[in-house]
Amino acid sequence: QVQLVESGGGLVQAGGSLRLSCAASGRTFSDYGMGWFRQAPGKEREFVAAISWNGGWTYYTDSVKGRFTISRDNAKNTVYLQMNSLKPEDTAVYYCARATTRWSTMSSAYVYWGQGTQVTVSS
Repeated sequence: QVQLVESGGGLVQAGGSLRLSCAASGRTFSDYGMGWFRQAPGKEREFVAAISWNGGWTYYTDSVKGRFTISRDNAKNTVYLQMNSLKPEDTAVYYCARATTRWSTMSSAYVYWGQGTQVTVSS
C-alpha cells in the first residue's frame, strides 16, 4: 500500500515562497519517479513537475520554470516542491503522486496520489 501525505501549503502574498513536502510510505520510494500536480477551481489538473528515481532528471511545466524546484531525499522517503516568486495564478490544490516507472513525464504514469494541500497566493 502506497501512502503519500503532502504538507506545507498555506496562504502567501504574491512574490512569496512556500515549500511543499510529500512523505511516502513503503521501502521502494527510491525506485520510482515522483511528480507534483495542481488543480485550480474549475480547471483541469495540471502536471507541474517531475523527478526521476535518483533525482537525475527533472521536468517542469513552462509556467513554473525558473520559479519552482522539485527535489527528493530518498533517505527520508520525501519529495519537495520549492515554490518561489509565487503568483496568484499558482493558487490551487497541489498533489504529489508516484509513478509506476523510474521516470516519466506522462501524467498517466502517476497512479498513486496524496490527499492534496491548498496553496493560496494573494495579490
